[in-house]
Amino acid sequence: MKELIEKGIIIIIGSACLAFGINFFLVPDHVLDGGVIGIGLIFHYLWGLETGLTILFVSIPIFLIAWFKYRKYFYNSLHGLLISSFFIDLFYWLRNFHLALDPAISSMIGGAFVGGGIGLMLRYQTSTGGTDLLAQMVADFLNINVGFAIFSIDLAVILLGGWLFSSQTLLLSAITILVVAMTTMLFTSSPTLKN
Repeated sequence: MKELIEKGIIIIIGSACLAFGINFFLVPDHVLDGGVIGIGLIFHYLWGLETGLTILFVSIPIFLIAWFKYRKYFYNSLHGLLISSFFIDLFYWLRNFHLALDPAISSMIGGAFVGGGIGLMLRYQTSTGGTDLLAQMVADFLNINVGFAIFSIDLAVILLGGWLFSSQTLLLSAITILVVAMTTMLFTSSPTLKN
């Protein structure tokens, strides 16, 4: 029971960090994260759809694969997906209080918050699902660091975003995913705290 409560607290903290980084630093400058979050942001920028809700729908196929092939990851990620998606939409109001920072600095700080939230959850054997879940499965299969797997998937998404929007979006998003990957690696490279 203690472990479940601890994991629940970690999911809430990680989701809050993620939602804060996205809403306060990335969205006001029209910057993308990678993976499923990036896809949710692309849908938001193009059609005004709720980012968190879009993430939920885009994650369904990944969770179906996890249900049949990686049941443990399915259970460990479901709560993270639901809470982080909810927090991303709940913290929407933070977009109105964006600091007038250089967009590159905002991209770095936002990436650090997103990477910290993801890395914290991965360190405690949970995730936000979506790309984190897919990357965790790929990392286990290929025996590579999960941060590197996330980076590879993220790169594909920001290239799409750069093509759809602008070279500035591509550049700022590249900065973001590099910081996300480095921060995630910092959290996941040292020995795991909880099994």
